[in-house]
Amino acid sequence: MKKILALVALLFAIAWANPATLIDEGRFQQAYEEGLAEGTATSYALAAKAASYYAGYVASTGKDKEAWFSKAEAAAKKAIAADPAYPEGYFELARAQGRLSQYRGILASLNLASSVRDNLKKTLELDPKHDSALVALALWNLELAQKGVGWMYGASIKRVEPLFQEAIALNPTAIAHRLEYGGALIRLKKPERAREQLEKALELPARTWVDRADQEKARALLESLK
Repeated sequence: MKKILALVALLFAIAWANPATLIDEGRFQQAYEEGLAEGTATSYALAAKAASYYAGYVASTGKDKEAWFSKAEAAAKKAIAADPAYPEGYFELARAQGRLSQYRGILASLNLASSVRDNLKKTLELDPKHDSALVALALWNLELAQKGVGWMYGASIKRVEPLFQEAIALNPTAIAHRLEYGGALIRLKKPERAREQLEKALELPARTWVDRADQEKARALLESLK
């Protein structure tokens, strides 16, 4: 009987896995479905994260990417509705809308720029040490400033590096932070400092599927600097 119960438990564990674990393993579609099915603020935010990761790392066409970022946006809104005090809901909404701005018209993109800023600020209001939100805000400032519309939203190129540095101080082992900072430094025409961040990204231990994918991106960027 004990062996039967153990087997049932094992089969149940295989059939259902925590969305966070599934994301770490790169099983984004299953994580998205499990997150929605669980129906909590935390799981909805994880579903949004999984959908954004699928769009960013797996989807091969613009149409598919937009569809999955739209799913991420909808899941993040569910997370906020389930718990308005949960910072991850606002962060995932900002992440999804930031990427959706690439696929929508000019007017819609302008509105999304404001929404991304507001949701990142809300994330940091609820969790001042949210390092990923600081990175996203750095990229938001960089993107709008380099497009010449920063003045419309309060974005400044001068805020980019301080925000990255604050995020890395909070979480120095995040491969994604080093990758994004390196990419930003390339755009700021600071290749030697970019090289330092990208090399650091490759030195850090890769614990998840996304970590390994980000290291491949860092390696490609380093090659481009030669």
